Amino acid sequence: MKSTYSRLTVALLLAVAATAGCDEDLINPMAHRQEKVGSYSPSDFYQDGMAMRAPPAGTVPRQRITGLPGATTGKDGNNYVTSFPIRVDEQLVRLGQRRYNITCGTCHGPLGDGDSIVGRQMALRPPPSLMLYQDRPIGYIFEVATKGHGLMASYAAELPVRERWAVVAYVRALQTARSAPLDRAPVAERSRLEKESP
Repeated sequence: MKSTYSRLTVALLLAVAATAGCDEDLINPMAHRQEKVGSYSPSDFYQDGMAMRAPPAGTVPRQRITGLPGATTGKDGNNYVTSFPIRVDEQLVRLGQRRYNITCGTCHGPLGDGDSIVGRQMALRPPPSLMLYQDRPIGYIFEVATKGHGLMASYAAELPVRERWAVVAYVRALQTARSAPLDRAPVAERSRLEKESP
């Protein structure tokens, strides 16, 4: 009798606890309680009585196609862009390296050769080596990062436009490093590589 009573008590306590928070957002309770207004709602805060506000002059939505569609789509008309629409410098390539290692390297491998722990577990279709795409225009690589390709999902939500171009710059650096002759390396690096080679 005592164990039945204990089970019933525990069941009732669990039921009360489960229903107590039903009207709350369990992941982020503040999102449920914060003050907000719906579209076209009235507001006493602004003189015109409208809650909706026009964006400040000169603002551009994050992914809107601007006067430079090649910068946001990787294409200029029907053709992929073949030169970077933003300035490529060491800072951009280093940003690309960081974002590549976090977002792309887990599947495509740290060297871009498709050899990764995650890639080896993909039985259906392993990620390809990015070295196979050296002949593709940079706009193509940008578009794949933006829209996805095959089993690869889009990374537009994770990587803003500038970061996607940074990743493309880093991928090009990886491709160049794998295929460039030694005489194209800077003198200091060339000396180091010559000493390390067997």
